[in-house]
Amino acid sequence: MLYTHARTILRQCEQAQLAVNNVGQTLTGQVSIGLAPGTAASSITMPLLQTLRAELPDVQVYLHENSGAVLNDKLLSGQLDMAVLYERSPVAGISSQPLLKEDLYLVGTRECPGQSVDLAAVAQMNLFLPRDYSAVRLRVDEAFSLRRLTAKVIGEIESISTLTAAIASGMGVTVLPESAARSLCNAANGWMARITTPSMNLPLSLNVSARGSLSPQAQAVKEILLSLVSRPALENRELQLVS
Repeated sequence: MLYTHARTILRQCEQAQLAVNNVGQTLTGQVSIGLAPGTAASSITMPLLQTLRAELPDVQVYLHENSGAVLNDKLLSGQLDMAVLYERSPVAGISSQPLLKEDLYLVGTRECPGQSVDLAAVAQMNLFLPRDYSAVRLRVDEAFSLRRLTAKVIGEIESISTLTAAIASGMGVTVLPESAARSLCNAANGWMARITTPSMNLPLSLNVSARGSLSPQAQAVKEILLSLVSRPALENRELQLVS
């Protein structure tokens, strides 16, 4: 705890020094961004890098991909400036800004159920899901519990590449937010069906530590990131923007 607190203070001191150095000058320094795998934000990684290269050429960006829980821990310890992840409930010490909502989809390669699928039908299928600390898993477990259904989970997989291989093999299906579902569906040459009765979605948020302020360069990167993520035409998908 003391180490984490000390690290946070040290990072704040470094940011303060950079702020002084950057007054009246071109923004410089490093900005670290965390991304949860398969989020809608992942699709704007290249536009983000291209925009930063054009508008903030002297700012070095560090991109880190990990689960939401790990990203929040890294924010609290001062290892990341900001993170884009699926968030279901407030986290102490974290300031969260809603970005958009994504519907949850079933993804598989055999016996396509159509454009939509009832949760009761999903309960009859072999499922590959992430561990129970994942926002996706928590939402799926909650839906099954409310409907008094039992999920047939045959494996818990964190790696997107391993999950893609498992789904491509036809051994089972998985549940993912729309952006991740589209990506895996294309990679595995499969199908995707929106889960209905009940319909399910997850909020995507931009998180920062509430224990300090962003450096000038991090604030500038945040504004660019927000402008890219909030574009209604993002990947030509009808995602639900949060006002």
